[in-house]
Amino acid sequence: MTLVKFNSQNKKNGALPEMSNVFDSIFNDTFFADRLVSRVPATNISESTDNFHIELAAPGLQKDDFRIKLDGDVLTISVDKSYQDDYQDRNYAKREFSYTSFTRSFTLPETANAEQIDAKYNDGILTINIAKREEAKMVSRQIEIE
Repeated sequence: MTLVKFNSQNKKNGALPEMSNVFDSIFNDTFFADRLVSRVPATNISESTDNFHIELAAPGLQKDDFRIKLDGDVLTISVDKSYQDDYQDRNYAKREFSYTSFTRSFTLPETANAEQIDAKYNDGILTINIAKREEAKMVSRQIEIE
């Protein structure tokens, strides 16, 4: 499918070019565009020999802003923070700083050891390491050929 943008300069492309201009101005406005962007932090999930790793990119926060909860086999990471305006005497033309609340939940595999989970926040990255159960650790060995 090809998307063609309406050209209001070309009167042949539609019966009501004024309506297209109205919709363009509404949906291209930064008020709507800013709200269409996902506010959930990007996450990397990986696995090593002994652990599962979750890395969550959340710059601008402090380690005390995070709440990490394990409920059964569901690990939930949440933040609830708002921006406080220290400059009451300013009239903003545009304001893009905002911290909103978010929640990310991950279902741990059966091979995860829920008793050994640690978390660190450094340079805007929250890193969570989840140990594997002993029987689930990757075992590497040489196999003899007969």
